[in-house]
Amino acid sequence: MIRILLADDQRLVRLGIRSILEDESDFEVVAEAADGQAAISACRDHHPDVVLMDIRMPGTDGLQAAREIAADEQLAAVKVIILTTFDLDEYVYAALRAGASGFLVKDSEPEELTHAVRVAHRGDALISPSVTRRLIEEFARNRPASRQPDPRLDVLTNRETEVMRLVAVGRTNDEIASTLVLSPLTAKTHVSRIMTKLGARDRSQLVVLAYEYGLITPGRLDR
Repeated sequence: MIRILLADDQRLVRLGIRSILEDESDFEVVAEAADGQAAISACRDHHPDVVLMDIRMPGTDGLQAAREIAADEQLAAVKVIILTTFDLDEYVYAALRAGASGFLVKDSEPEELTHAVRVAHRGDALISPSVTRRLIEEFARNRPASRQPDPRLDVLTNRETEVMRLVAVGRTNDEIASTLVLSPLTAKTHVSRIMTKLGARDRSQLVVLAYEYGLITPGRLDR
């Protein structure tokens, strides 16, 4: 059973999302919160597996709440999905840097929402395809073409670097295994080691670090 916390300042929105989630036999909504501080407290009280978090809420907003949840070692297993009406690049990047595992807009279809919860729960990166494309374009505009990979990547082996590059372009463990002729378990082990070496909370942060550290060149995502 996947335990879920809903954080949104609009009660009708929470009711709508709850009705979608409770139609799934493997979901349980364990708590609701109307602001970021209440979401943090509810996480500490209920230890949900996944939090669906709005960005704009009174008091502590969703981004700050996500940061505090990510920074709390006792909540290390909690995955945060930012769910908002504001489909803007600065929110996407800020959400991922804050430790969110994914980003979805509120007009997503119900099946996209339920899929997002399952993807985040198993530790995979989740960003809407349209958002991912614009985020990559933003990196392409702002990063010098001649930038070399960051020395912090030197802690990775050559194979781990290959795996991280594939994670950054959205490949699953099975796809990574197929591309590099590995077993899925070996691919998963490589990803776990990379996250440990780079201090990344999950695959979404690996995506951000791959771009920040110059590992991926936007426009050449198949390389």
